[in-house]
Amino acid sequence: MEPVVELSCELIRRASVSPEDAGCQALIAQRLAAAGFAIEHFPFGEVENLWATHGSGGPVLALLGHTDVVPTGPLDAWSSHPFEPDIRNGLLYGRGAADMKGSVAAMVIALERFVAAHPDHPGTVALLLTSDEEAEAIDGVRQVAARFRETGQRIDWCLVGEPSSRERLGDRSRVGRRGSLSGYLTVHGVQGHVANPHLARNPIHELAPALAELCATRWDEGSADFPPTGFQVSNIHAGTGANNVIPGQCSVVFNFRYGTVTNAAELKARTEAVLQRHGLQFDLHWHASGEPFLSPPDGRLRAAVRTAVLDACGLEPDFDTGGGTSDGRFIAPLGAEVVELGPVNHSIHKIDEHVAVDELHTLVDIYAAVVGRCLVDPMR
Repeated sequence: MEPVVELSCELIRRASVSPEDAGCQALIAQRLAAAGFAIEHFPFGEVENLWATHGSGGPVLALLGHTDVVPTGPLDAWSSHPFEPDIRNGLLYGRGAADMKGSVAAMVIALERFVAAHPDHPGTVALLLTSDEEAEAIDGVRQVAARFRETGQRIDWCLVGEPSSRERLGDRSRVGRRGSLSGYLTVHGVQGHVANPHLARNPIHELAPALAELCATRWDEGSADFPPTGFQVSNIHAGTGANNVIPGQCSVVFNFRYGTVTNAAELKARTEAVLQRHGLQFDLHWHASGEPFLSPPDGRLRAAVRTAVLDACGLEPDFDTGGGTSDGRFIAPLGAEVVELGPVNHSIHKIDEHVAVDELHTLVDIYAAVVGRCLVDPMR
């Protein structure tokens, strides 16, 4: 079995449902230590974080991934056990195969290959792994980035192994992500009998016009790199369950996805102005899970990814900023150019998640080439 497939299988066998790591990082740390990497562990709470480095000084290129996976769903719906890797018709099946243990395995093999060929390379190459990407993302890369900020650890370029490809490996790469801002709103009314509405105050009725205005608002026009800001209600709850009781409060959870033409402070202020204009009595709490970021179009990492994909796959990747969030949002504020490149993503988080074995081999070539182009031969 090829090394990248063997390591992918070893990682899939570890049932690392977020925030569990289940020994994945220990396995990888042992391998990289044997290859000459310095190993540091940054545990926060239940979360394991690994920082493995080779070389010294700048520039610094970090490969970023996560060892945790989402829950499997019903086991009897899988064609094979999600934590028993199975290769069928050229595809490797198992939870995390595409998101993102296959990428992590490819990164490890690529790093082993690179330092063996270039033991005295310029700068520093690193691998950063967390077990808290699929869950709360509180004690993972967010905490590591805060520590790096305190210690002055620089990162010039960050290649994230998230499954970015659409139909075939390398056809799409992410060079930025929208910011994510969630609001937790509680509108207060007065509970009462539905037959006596004059003795109560229905928070659902009072909220409805304000919510309709928020949903209809054109928050901005977007930009060449980002679509217009989106507003979506994800949860709404009110009532006691009885059909004859006016509820005393209504709770709503909503989310903004926004680009670089606006900011979280502006979205908060405009939202609160709408609620106040409608005369609501409310409590509103905010959670910002990440600011938007955009890597420069002339960045060295973007150029290295483009050339490596063209050489390995015979195509140029489409660079875009779509999708949800990734841990790259915590590294970009450190001043790093962030680019995401990984396997085809159509089976991620699904029953029978899988990745093409041939694409794992190619992914090793791409990652090794990107490291080489950034640190050893940027003009090649």
